[in-house]
Amino acid sequence: MTPGVSDRAAPLAQFLVGIGIEEIRHTEKTYLDHLLAVYRGLESWGCGEEVCAGGMFHSIYGTEMFRGFTLPLERRAEIARLIGERAERLAWANCVMDRTSFDQAVLKERGPYRFRNRWTGETIELGDPDFGDLCRIHLCDWLEQVPRSKKWKYRREAYRRLAARLGPWAEEAWRKVYSAENAGA
Repeated sequence: MTPGVSDRAAPLAQFLVGIGIEEIRHTEKTYLDHLLAVYRGLESWGCGEEVCAGGMFHSIYGTEMFRGFTLPLERRAEIARLIGERAERLAWANCVMDRTSFDQAVLKERGPYRFRNRWTGETIELGDPDFGDLCRIHLCDWLEQVPRSKKWKYRREAYRRLAARLGPWAEEAWRKVYSAENAGA
């Protein structure tokens, strides 16, 4: 078992180790460490297992910003069997989203929420529960890595709006992380 990994996350971590994730670098740590930290962050926010699992696989197919590892989309069914269909859909949506169109969707008060698939140009449509969980995953991922990446200005206002959308607990998490910028971190 991977040290510091819960019993629920252990099989997922083992799968990731099996495909070589622990050798990939990501914001001054390993990609595996980042994925585990996102899982733990979502868990600490009170998210259920499928959201935590979706968060752990949030960039498995690559994202607009991270392409250090990309699992082929032909393996989506395998990932869905491993983490669950909904968790995989959330992870996939995070990977393929065009972030500008996602940021616009965040401004809507209720669904359906539409944003663009950056690979195909097609529209992705999510209802309130899925969009809310995708927002949690997306915010947790960024808050986990921004202190190491030092990319404080990257979509800063979009992440602030995302936190405001999720509520006071998310706004506090955003403030806590972003306060490190002024502390010289």
